[in-house]
Amino acid sequence: MVTLEEMIEVQLKGRRISDPDVLRAMEEVDRALFVPADKQHNAYEDRPLPIGENQTISQPYIVAYMAEQLRLNKNDKVLEVGTGCGYNAAVLSRLASQIYSVEIIEWLAKLAKENLEKTGFENIHTRYGDGFAGWPEEAPFDAIILTAAPPSIPQPLKDQLKIGGRILAPVGRINQQLLLLHKTGENEFEEKHLLPVRFVPMTGKADKGGSYGK
Repeated sequence: MVTLEEMIEVQLKGRRISDPDVLRAMEEVDRALFVPADKQHNAYEDRPLPIGENQTISQPYIVAYMAEQLRLNKNDKVLEVGTGCGYNAAVLSRLASQIYSVEIIEWLAKLAKENLEKTGFENIHTRYGDGFAGWPEEAPFDAIILTAAPPSIPQPLKDQLKIGGRILAPVGRINQQLLLLHKTGENEFEEKHLLPVRFVPMTGKADKGGSYGK
């Protein structure tokens, strides 16, 4: 059975995750709290794990890698599109001031709320809805992270990002790339391709040809 210490040392530090705040967050947030009871013994394994109805909890390395790429600070307000079981939001909550997370699958939104209540973290706000629209009443955000892949990044999310902020998202349907966008002006972005990934497709308006912008 893989231990939490092995997860940190081998899966994260062994793959060049070096930000001490990210490593501390990954150690503080117990992945075992977010997996079903019959998967507890697999909690720290180097892979996604099923959590029911074809949904999974992300691989620890990917959670840590994405958190590191966002370069968060303690004053940041973050929007997450795709709460899933809540694990990623919990990790981010150790790195930023406030996390706002939207989940489009109703039972999963309820599960995330239950899981996050077990952690006692009080700076995470969740709701059930289509993340394509973001969370406009709480905008602007310092950072936005997507955990499902749209064909391109929705315009409403770009609009809700502060100038100087970052969006991190898997993009594409077949050949997905993890993209990091840095907002340099009102409608100007610098784009960086990080690595090939495989995430579930973003559903809702994103899957129905919503207005994405460029």
